[in-house]
Amino acid sequence: MPATTYGAWSLLPLILAIGVAIKTRKAVIGLFLGVWSGGAIYRYFDGVDLAASLFSGVGLPSYEPLNIVVGIIIAGFWGSIDALQWISESVGESVFNMQIILLVLFLGSAIAMIWKLGGTLAAAEKVTEYVDSKRKAGLAAWLMGIGLFFDDYANAAIVGTTMKDISDELNMSREKLSYIVDSTAAPVSTLALSSWVAFQMSMINTGYEATDIPASEVPSSFLIFIKSIPFNMYSILAIVMVGIIVVTQRDFGAMLSAEHRARETGKVNGEKAQPMQDIKGELGEPIEGAPRMLRTFFVPVLVLLGVVTVGAIITGYEPGRTLREILINANYIFTIVVGSFAMVGSTWYYAYFYDYMSVGESVDTSVKGFKIMLTPLTILVLAWTIGSVVEQLGTGEYVATYATMVLTPETLPIVVLLIGSFMAFTMGDSWAVMAVLTPIAVPLAWELTASHTMVAVVVGATFSGAIFGDHSSPVAPTTVLAATFTGADLIDHVRTQVYYALTVVAVSTVLLLTWGYGSPIWGRSIWAAVALLLVGSVLLTGIVYFLSGWDARRKNISATVTNHETHSLEAGDD
Repeated sequence: MPATTYGAWSLLPLILAIGVAIKTRKAVIGLFLGVWSGGAIYRYFDGVDLAASLFSGVGLPSYEPLNIVVGIIIAGFWGSIDALQWISESVGESVFNMQIILLVLFLGSAIAMIWKLGGTLAAAEKVTEYVDSKRKAGLAAWLMGIGLFFDDYANAAIVGTTMKDISDELNMSREKLSYIVDSTAAPVSTLALSSWVAFQMSMINTGYEATDIPASEVPSSFLIFIKSIPFNMYSILAIVMVGIIVVTQRDFGAMLSAEHRARETGKVNGEKAQPMQDIKGELGEPIEGAPRMLRTFFVPVLVLLGVVTVGAIITGYEPGRTLREILINANYIFTIVVGSFAMVGSTWYYAYFYDYMSVGESVDTSVKGFKIMLTPLTILVLAWTIGSVVEQLGTGEYVATYATMVLTPETLPIVVLLIGSFMAFTMGDSWAVMAVLTPIAVPLAWELTASHTMVAVVVGATFSGAIFGDHSSPVAPTTVLAATFTGADLIDHVRTQVYYALTVVAVSTVLLLTWGYGSPIWGRSIWAAVALLLVGSVLLTGIVYFLSGWDARRKNISATVTNHETHSLEAGDD
């Protein structure tokens, strides 16, 4: 059935999923209703046809309004069967998705073991001797996120797990830590050698295959990627925005309220928050009498990093490949799964070697670690499924049909960014956005301008749209995992982050429009885009200072940490 058949109805599952999740603060209920409604819409025409056939079969005259009413009821039941089928397929038919499930379970086990061994508290106590303020904690999380550029999931897992208890000691809100992790992990993965870049390069090749350019004249996909980096403005400025927020210690919107709450009350999560994981509540206190040793925290983390590094080289190696090619072609998800399993093994070693736990107790603790990840995993599976639903209903194609009516060389990057944003927001899958949008945008850019630079521009705009959509969507796996590993409430994470995401995408849009309409002055210059990024960084700094001051005055609270509060943090009183 053609995707356009469903028209505006294809938007309903997403609206229902997000609306119910925000209203009830029950993401699972909202997502399931979204999946079910998608199944009902998908089967609407079949339901009406079946109703008409049933009436005809028993000799009753066909009456269209009655056919529609009965058809809707049939579609509701039929759609629930499709919904369950899609949920099953989202797990059972994807090796990648199953690897993510194993990763989350193993990390849950490792986190539980480290907590019971006292490693988490030992690390928090030691690190806070040096990281003695929110600014330093934020900078540490931000710089770690930039350094772990090879995979966004590993980034969120490592930085979130490492910094959560440290930031708690300093009364940084979980929303703030989630924002730092989420708004660094995925953006940096689109700018350096990573699995994201390897996939996007393959999509660039696919896009060029759809043009009339002879194969001998097609430029290297890696060269196009390099040229696209300055035009991936949202990703670059999102990372810059995190730095600005952390260094200035200024917030606005819902994040200002969250930070004020954490600072004044010590509550790192809100009153109605439902954290994606609550280790202390689920596991109780660490083992009584066990000395708190730093090695029980840092050795497992180093084991994870070491296995991932070695595994990346092994899985990416083929005779004749350069180091760059090895890193690009590495199977990061598989190596992270293996690394997380080795991480669990290292915690079991310490539990047994120091006689802290018997094998049976280690098994019980690991199983409890699995349990604390059940809610995040449920949301993750339903988020994958809602992505399948909007794909079945053709939501992205429906929006793209109208967006392409306004294409000019100047507006093309903005249209690509907005379509990518909407698709990522609805599907929750940035890679699916790149897979669908890049092969369309590349030939469009070539047809409009016959310029390889413009191809690089739309590649950067695709990345930007995919990441912004992810940051704004509660159904995006990266958003779910960031909230999971920082122990934040999913809806609170999205609600506080979206103010910053919208600010960055607004500035990025203005910069791309300026670059496009300014081409008579500077041509299609890449260096003009670089200069505009510097302007954008200054603009963001000014916006943060203005909005934080205005919002603080409006709420009658402090816009930043006062000297007294900073002293209290450094003295360990907060």
